[in-house]
Amino acid sequence: MSEEPRYIDVAERRARLALRHRLAAGTRASTPQEVARALVALHGTDPATVYLGVGARLADPAETVARTEHALYEDRTLVRMHGMRHTVFVFPAELTAVVHASTGIAIAAGARAALIKDMAKAGAPDAAWLKEVEESALAALARRGQATAVELAQDEPRLREQFAYAPGKSYEGVHTVSSRLLRVLGVEGRVVRGRPLGSWTSTQFRWALAPEHPELDVAAAQSDLLRRWLAACGPATEADLKWWTGWRVTDVRRALAAAGAREVRVDEGTAYVTGDDVAPVPGPGEPWAALLPALDPTAMGWQQRDWYLAPRLRPALFDGSGNVGPTVWWNGRVVGAWAQRPDGGIAWRILDRDGLGAEAEAAIAGQAEELESRLGPTRVTPRFRTPLEKELAAA
Repeated sequence: MSEEPRYIDVAERRARLALRHRLAAGTRASTPQEVARALVALHGTDPATVYLGVGARLADPAETVARTEHALYEDRTLVRMHGMRHTVFVFPAELTAVVHASTGIAIAAGARAALIKDMAKAGAPDAAWLKEVEESALAALARRGQATAVELAQDEPRLREQFAYAPGKSYEGVHTVSSRLLRVLGVEGRVVRGRPLGSWTSTQFRWALAPEHPELDVAAAQSDLLRRWLAACGPATEADLKWWTGWRVTDVRRALAAAGAREVRVDEGTAYVTGDDVAPVPGPGEPWAALLPALDPTAMGWQQRDWYLAPRLRPALFDGSGNVGPTVWWNGRVVGAWAQRPDGGIAWRILDRDGLGAEAEAAIAGQAEELESRLGPTRVTPRFRTPLEKELAAA
């Protein structure tokens, strides 16, 4: 008779989150690389998310920007590249091959086919022409080390070619070969995001050649990535896994079997942990508070979020596309939101006061003061703004 899968309640799930996402006192990381490895991936669509997310998890956050920039652009132990769900993430460098094989190959094939199809519809040059331009652009990038699309077009003028996209549609427009081609090369794992043009909050960036990596077996890479993510975020349901990876359900199930995942039960139903992670996990001991940035991987880590984020809070905390704004946490659950005002002050508001007392408010206030001091003259506006973030920023 098979053993009944163990039930993991909400309290234990929150304890796992606190410990493994380096948010509880005594669990903070010593380096940005350690943060990235703990979380598997940091959302990189909004550059500020990376730095603020790392700073929230470092034992000594004072040098967050300098140390993160060094990891990204000097020793390149962190790499900002396309990954799951066609989204830009920051990964530990040792994971680039795993991400490319498990996720990038399938996405890249579709992205290149779509570009060639769109160009053909517009009467633009064919795939052979595009391949020639691509090789020339990569050679120019190798010579320069890092370059913007504009700089590359100085070396390869054909990158400036434009073609009409979706004529007659509400979303019609004109695309430049450089913007579409560099994005395709990004998902193919051939180029990565380089140093920004401005400060660490800038959304304008240079491109760089991707670090060389071995070509891995797709199924083995999927098993590896899933196992790492379960170690950080398990228990997770099949819906969580499919959402986070962007894979087909058949790929998720095959990877679960190959990784030796174990079934457990959560309030949503069947969930999975790594094979050696079934035993109960004690809580962190001390209560904790955190201010996490928009798109933080903890807030965005699961598709089914009721165990750490009350459904009634979502309209205030998410935009219309499902992007989460800056969040206030207390003991493993989202309790409110925060924003930076034009004068640099950190404004925050509690939306869920269940179980919160003076200790919680004091701890949250302390986190806000630390963040305000660390940001100093820097102003941070999330790329995807949410209703409450806008309200608090204007207060």
